[in-house]
Amino acid sequence: MKNIIIGMLLGVIMGGAGGFALGIFAFPYLFPPPPLNETVAHLDTGERLARGRFIHANPSDPVHYGRGGVSVYPALVHLEADFEVGPGPKYHVYLVPGDVTGDTAVEQTMFVDLGRLRAFSGSQNYPIPAGVDLADFQSLVIWCEQFGVLISPARLEVP
Repeated sequence: MKNIIIGMLLGVIMGGAGGFALGIFAFPYLFPPPPLNETVAHLDTGERLARGRFIHANPSDPVHYGRGGVSVYPALVHLEADFEVGPGPKYHVYLVPGDVTGDTAVEQTMFVDLGRLRAFSGSQNYPIPAGVDLADFQSLVIWCEQFGVLISPARLEVP
């Protein structure tokens, strides 16, 4: 009888923990935030300094992908209307020095965190903190902080 109770208790604990972990993983897929449609007020941002396109960092990974354009202004990063990434739990937008590939150790670079990604698709604006020299950053990446995974990089090029 004692073994049955211990077995049931362990089953409940393991099932609850497994269900919780599955819920954390599945939540962004089941309940994604709605797409955003933010615009850029060109009078406030100045002229565009750089642009880029998000790429699929690891084509063999169907879950972590990104596509679409990005524009960088003196005080603002604008993800364009065609921006889209695969859903995930805790994505952030980082400015990163150098070219970023699937092998780049992003978490070990001197990145600038522009904030948590607010939607998995659509146009979005992220202010650049004062004092950031944009000449030091050649890439913008979407990074999953929860699992330390590169979702999608965009190489920034001066037009």
